[in-house]
Amino acid sequence: MNDYIIRAIAANDQIRAFAAVTTETVEEARKDHNTSPVATAALGRLLTAGAMMGTMMKGDKDILTLQIKAGGPLEGITVTADSKGRVKGYVGNPNVCIPANSKGKLDVAGAVGVGFMNVIKDMGLKEPYVGQVALQTSEIAEDLTYYFATSEQVPSAVGLGVLMNKDNTVRQAGGFIVQLMPFAEESTIAKLEENVQKITSVTSLLEEGHTPESLLEKVLDGFDMEINEKIPTEFYCNCSRDRVEKALISIGRKELNEMIQEGKPIEMNCHFCNHNYEFTVEELKEILRKCK
Repeated sequence: MNDYIIRAIAANDQIRAFAAVTTETVEEARKDHNTSPVATAALGRLLTAGAMMGTMMKGDKDILTLQIKAGGPLEGITVTADSKGRVKGYVGNPNVCIPANSKGKLDVAGAVGVGFMNVIKDMGLKEPYVGQVALQTSEIAEDLTYYFATSEQVPSAVGLGVLMNKDNTVRQAGGFIVQLMPFAEESTIAKLEENVQKITSVTSLLEEGHTPESLLEKVLDGFDMEINEKIPTEFYCNCSRDRVEKALISIGRKELNEMIQEGKPIEMNCHFCNHNYEFTVEELKEILRKCK
């Protein structure tokens, strides 16, 4: 895997920053779900953000979930990430096909539609942290910028991009998240705002050959930057036959009996990676025996 995330600090710890290249991660998601170009772009942006936001969490077992629930033809997006750069996700309608936007680009906002974004952090406490914001533009990066400012009170700049090849495979994917700490000086804030305004397109920079390091050098131009960590990132689903079997046990004897009586094998599908697991009637009977 060539995909990775870097974490950095700058301006004497007044700024913390993350940048990622996720081309292979997003291409893996596209292959698993057979997504249309606009669905790939939307899912790819949220996967990239999720991978970076996952690495902001400290605990090995911490899980971040990003959900977009909106009224567009995409029918929502769900992404889950851990603190180790592993991310997975899916869209409600992978086949969505709508005309390009006024700039001739993939119309992610049109596909997503009007709605909400939920950010759920499960950090092993009694209750997970849940933040919800209304989508501002449905382009995803601006919506996350708004989420950080309103729910976490952290002024942030988020840039995300996915560029497709003519054959609908992923050509480039990546992004950055840059955040100001509470003690940031006015001059730091002004300079960072000026830098961010100069960046018009993440995909153009990736197409020029920029790496996560050089992406941040551009965003943090004029600041002393120190890279703290480089983390590989990948599309990774932890589903397994064993986990699906446990899910079947949890639905209870009544439903399992009904499945067995139908006398046909059943197929269980993992939403996150689209993998199918088939269970024969004999296997279902074996699972029934394990039910309490």
